[in-house]
Amino acid sequence: MPREKLLRCGAAMLQDHELLAIFLRTGIKNCPVTELSKAVLAHFGSLRALISADQQQFCQFKGIGITQFVQLQACTEMTKRYLLQQLQTAPEFTGVETTGLYLQTALENREREIFMVLFLDNQHRLIKQEEMFQGTINCAEVYPREIIKTALYCNAAALILAHNHPSGKAEPSASDRNMTEKIQKAAELMEIRLLDHFVIGKGCYFSFSANGWL
Repeated sequence: MPREKLLRCGAAMLQDHELLAIFLRTGIKNCPVTELSKAVLAHFGSLRALISADQQQFCQFKGIGITQFVQLQACTEMTKRYLLQQLQTAPEFTGVETTGLYLQTALENREREIFMVLFLDNQHRLIKQEEMFQGTINCAEVYPREIIKTALYCNAAALILAHNHPSGKAEPSASDRNMTEKIQKAAELMEIRLLDHFVIGKGCYFSFSANGWL
């Protein structure tokens, strides 16, 4: 059984349907919980798709309902806060993988484009994060002046930028690159470093610094 397997081997050894079975706890009539979890994943396609489903989509599947939806959303939010607290307590906020994972969980399921900025101190520890600009399904107007103004107000020494592509593709556009260059130049005038810019897609992200663009 999944629960005993987790205790014996650790959570990392469980397959997706086994983890979901532990979450669901019980099945329905003539359908044990392991079979129900397999059916749920087959219907939605993946754990990510299940977690991303809205309430109506989630509750349409027989065997899961509002209680499981609320619990899963709460678990997802706890994961986001865990990642954020990890980054807040890290000695340096510069790890591409951890930072990318946090930003992915924060932005990948947003229906509109969100432009977020992480403001860091001179040791690259997080001072604050802020959703600076919101846009339509495919673009957001970004004003470098407002970013620098906020950075100066909170005495930030470095920045990490992030925005999502609701289309799902984490491919920077030409305008993304141009905008990044403008922010970098504006930041340099104030002796503020731009450490990275993450483009967040569905289940993936692109790091400017990891790809040698910064």
